[in-house]
Formats: sequence, C-alpha cells, structure tokens
Amino acid sequence: MELNFYKYHGTGNDFILIREIDTIKLTAEEIKHLCDRHFGIGADGLIIIRGDEASGFEMIYYNADGNESSMCGNGGRCFLKFLFENEAISSQVSFMAIDGMHEGIAGPEEVQLKMSDVPNINSFEYHYEIDTGSPHWVTFGMDVEKEDVFANGRKIRQDYSDAGINVNFVEQLSDDEIFVRTYERGVEGETLSCGTGVTAAALAQADGLGIEEGTIKVKTLGGTLQVRCKKAERGYTDIWLVGPAVQVYKGVVTV
Repeated sequence: MELNFYKYHGTGNDFILIREIDTIKLTAEEIKHLCDRHFGIGADGLIIIRGDEASGFEMIYYNADGNESSMCGNGGRCFLKFLFENEAISSQVSFMAIDGMHEGIAGPEEVQLKMSDVPNINSFEYHYEIDTGSPHWVTFGMDVEKEDVFANGRKIRQDYSDAGINVNFVEQLSDDEIFVRTYERGVEGETLSCGTGVTAAALAQADGLGIEEGTIKVKTLGGTLQVRCKKAERGYTDIWLVGPAVQVYKGVVTV
C-alpha cells in the first residue's frame, strides 16, 4: 500500500502526518517502522488527520513506539498548521483530541494551541506532577544543559509506574523565562522539544512564583515557545501554547 504523507516539526519535535482514507489501517508495528529514523521516514510520532470542516476535525496521535498516546502539544500545533496550509480553512479552528476539544489559531509564522485546563498543580518537596493532557514530572535545577536526561529521565519514568511519566528538567533563567529538556515516554529518549512538557514546566514556574496571569518564555533544544496562562482556584485556565510549526517535506511511502 502506498501512503501520501507530510513531515512537520514544532521546534524540532517532528511528526509524520497522514490524511485518513478508508484504506488506512496501520498496525502498531507499521507505525513504529515509519517513525524509525534508520529504516523508515523518522519521527517522534505519527498523526492521523480525520474528518473535515463540516463534520469536525480529529487528531489521532501515536508515539514512535507505535502505540496511541495521550495529548501531544507540538503535534497539535503541527496538526493545525497542516489544516491551515492544506485544508483551506480559516486561521481559527477547533478539533478533537484524546483529551477533549481544542481551539487553535494558525498563521504563516506562528501557531497558537489552547491546551486543556489544568485543575490541580501537584507540588512535592523536590518536584511537580502536572497533567497537561499528558502526565509530566517537573524538576528544577541548575546547569540543565549538562543534565544526563536519558539516564536520569529514564530512571524516573520507569520507577514511577507501569504506565510511566514524561520527565522534564527545568532551569529558571528569570521570572518569565525557563530552559527545559524532556525525556518522553513512548519515544523512550530525549526529544528536542515537548509541547505538553513545556506547558507543564511553565505552569510549575508560574505556580512557584505565584504568577496570576502572564506569559512564560520557554527555551528548548529545538527552539523557543511561549505559554500564556491564568490562575484558577487550584490550577490554571486559558492556557495557550504558542510557537512555530513547519512543513519539512511531503512524499509517498510504501507500507
């Protein structure tokens, strides 16, 4: 079977996007193969684009290990950019993801994705645990650039539970700027950027400093994002993940 595909990235977090047709029935092994950087196209994940403007759009997201996964923030922004560039939609659109409905605004340079509300910020002595559509462990430290993200992130991920957790190492650069590196479950390694992880880290920063409303600038290995948020009773609302999303190439692959 031949499939038309698109390759997008959001600050280095890269994805294969496939427009759903009736003949697409990809297995977990086929998705894993397509995401393989040596024997396939290569990506951190694969996104199926379902529906249309009349019936509503839906994003189905799979990790690089071939399994359907929880919400992906950078994947959602790439999904929006695809719709903007290929579906002749207006700049503003809503779509369904695994964690519910999302709103988005796409343009030539920047894509804004409204994340799900976070009702609780779980703070512990040395870390945060925050669910931003995907579960994240957030820990602050110094010299995060020198952190052994693979070894230390993998240990926390594996020790946490059978399902695991994404692990973010965060360095505060100023009150409104942080640097984040992320170990992602399902990829089982460090990614250049992680949208839900960036969001979780920014919310932890805002909570720790008592920020009621504002924008946190987040640097990652793949580029810079922004997170806007407003304080709610115990968590945050009106959360927006903002940054670039770029089509790298498109092609045809045989499965």
